[in-house]
Amino acid sequence: MRILIAEDDAALASFVRKGLEAEHYAVDVSADGEQARAMAEEFDYDLVVLDLTLPRLDGVSILRYVRTRKPSIPILILTGRSRVEDRVQCLDLGADDYLVKPFSFSELSARIRALLRRCHLPVESVLAVDDLKLDRVERRVERAGRRIELTSKEFALLEYLMRNAGRRITRAMIIEHVWNLSFDTYTNVVDVYINYLRRKVDSGANKRLIHTIRGVGYELSTRSEARE
Repeated sequence: MRILIAEDDAALASFVRKGLEAEHYAVDVSADGEQARAMAEEFDYDLVVLDLTLPRLDGVSILRYVRTRKPSIPILILTGRSRVEDRVQCLDLGADDYLVKPFSFSELSARIRALLRRCHLPVESVLAVDDLKLDRVERRVERAGRRIELTSKEFALLEYLMRNAGRRITRAMIIEHVWNLSFDTYTNVVDVYINYLRRKVDSGANKRLIHTIRGVGYELSTRSEARE
């Protein structure tokens, strides 16, 4: 799952980002209010962690803007403002949770999991292709009942492939959605990570699920024709 952190404290943002990435979330960070608003509107985030004090555009304005355009996206306010009036205002404007700094990362992580469980139907939170299952909320991957341990990027890549199962995915699409970068024709990072996944997901299995499509990219599917 992909999370946006809107936080202008670079050290705090880095701390939260590293913690969430260690739990296999894909994380983007913005220290600028206008940029955060644009990112929240442009990309399909599963959750937004929003500070109220941001340069150029404050968090309350972002909350109002995003809530009118994406009413179902979970928004967790993470702020130093502890007044009851601030909590009430944000919750009335559509925030799903409110956590005051300083905070425990374990509590933040638990609140994020709770919001994701409430905001995703079971059919959406668990992806399945053949005997491969990926739980987007619990961050768990299994194949034929065997637990598969993945890094954060491996998890994000597999999630993207499974969400597009049966569809041919180019390297440029993977770079944009998993790494949030423009495609560099000289990079082989996608191929490297696909090989990592193959060793963990397909190795020892009766059926290969990750296929290379000549001249296109990759596809996760149970079919095997016209593939390398």
